[in-house]
Amino acid sequence: MEHIVFLTGRLAQLNLHQVLESIAPAAAGSPFTWEVREIGLQVAGLMTADMIRRRVETPLSEGTSRMIVPGRCRGDLDALSAHYGVRVERGPEEVKDLPQFFGREARHVDLSRYETEIFAEIVDAPRLDLDGIAARAREYKSQGADVIDVGCLPETAFPHLEDAVTMLKEQGFRVSVDSMRDEELVRGGRAGADYVMSLNADTLWIADEIASTPILVPREPADGASLDAAIEALTKRGRPFLADPILDPIPFGLAASIARYVSLRERYPDVPIMMGVGNVTELTEADTSGINAVLFGMAAELRIAAVLTTSVSLHARRAVREADVARRVMHAARETQTLPKGISADLSALHAKRPFPYNAEEIATLAAAIRDPNFRVQVSAEGIHVYNRDGHHVAVDPFALYPELKVETDGGHAFYLGVQLARAEIAWQLGKRFDQDQPLDWGCEVDRPDEDLTAWHAPGSTRKKS
Repeated sequence: MEHIVFLTGRLAQLNLHQVLESIAPAAAGSPFTWEVREIGLQVAGLMTADMIRRRVETPLSEGTSRMIVPGRCRGDLDALSAHYGVRVERGPEEVKDLPQFFGREARHVDLSRYETEIFAEIVDAPRLDLDGIAARAREYKSQGADVIDVGCLPETAFPHLEDAVTMLKEQGFRVSVDSMRDEELVRGGRAGADYVMSLNADTLWIADEIASTPILVPREPADGASLDAAIEALTKRGRPFLADPILDPIPFGLAASIARYVSLRERYPDVPIMMGVGNVTELTEADTSGINAVLFGMAAELRIAAVLTTSVSLHARRAVREADVARRVMHAARETQTLPKGISADLSALHAKRPFPYNAEEIATLAAAIRDPNFRVQVSAEGIHVYNRDGHHVAVDPFALYPELKVETDGGHAFYLGVQLARAEIAWQLGKRFDQDQPLDWGCEVDRPDEDLTAWHAPGSTRKKS
């Protein structure tokens, strides 16, 4: 049986014992045995690798297989592993998240794999110069796009279409050209586009003019027979293609169009299908992360080969990134035959599954142990908690807390507390996780700055003297 050493500080020690007793009871054939070492530090989050080396003697207890340190512990853990002869790894930032930490460890969900490719459309390409098209392509690729779709516009000349396709190909992009005009599809194909969209039963001649892989559509969305005819024609010619029955917006036939995708898969079990999701994400005034989660869930069930997405409306500006997350999560759920819960929280931008790890009573216990003037800010279901050695105050409105903090003459501290309390209020109102000195987690809706936990970091504002 595995034996694990957990390192912590004084304030978190009791909570750590309670959590470990709940997830690994010694009398119930637990998957691991454990011991807790408090290393003479009040706040576990201030622990560093150098401090551990100085304060934790070798050898560790006989049979120890690994040591788990707090999630924000800074320093070279590989060097610690070599020093102690066991694996040293970072656990979660919050003690209360240990059950989920061990649950994820047991599942080993692989999010590196996916089946559905993302076509990201530059919808206004004719109005951009080559540099603008290249910049948009790089942005979409950084968010997860596999193919850059060069969108043409009705009644808008695109004299640099060939140059745009050539440039993107030279820069290593896979490219599709999307137009309602036959001549633009031919021009794009001859310039080297990998795909053209969209051809129907009446325009299959274009496929004979170019080497690009066509995306086939029905003459009209409800005309499934014309899509079948196009599929049969290209199948006989031995030409690769993708078929798209067209996803309609709400309330103009979304449900019926979903049924068309299901029917197409039933008729053609092996045909690669494309689904254009912009009609739903762009034309529904709702957060697109949830919409993409559902659409890519259907895509996983139907084994959709490619999804065309757009990022036009400002409310859909992260649609490509959301699509990348959603396809990985839903692929993992399908392959492991589990519900898409507990795999990734990146699509849960507004609300957290476990927003308040500590209740008011637990926070009060922590507050009672504080002996220094630095303010701590936490959030429970009851509201915002601010405490130091001089008192513990709770409110749902940050302005109600201000008179209790006595920082009228300390501008720096007042500013700092204003920022923290504003974040805490948002977290309490929405049901999000709040971690003092850390930005709120908005999932894949914002870019997270890379943080090197192996490097030393200056003390946070709560640890600076005013």
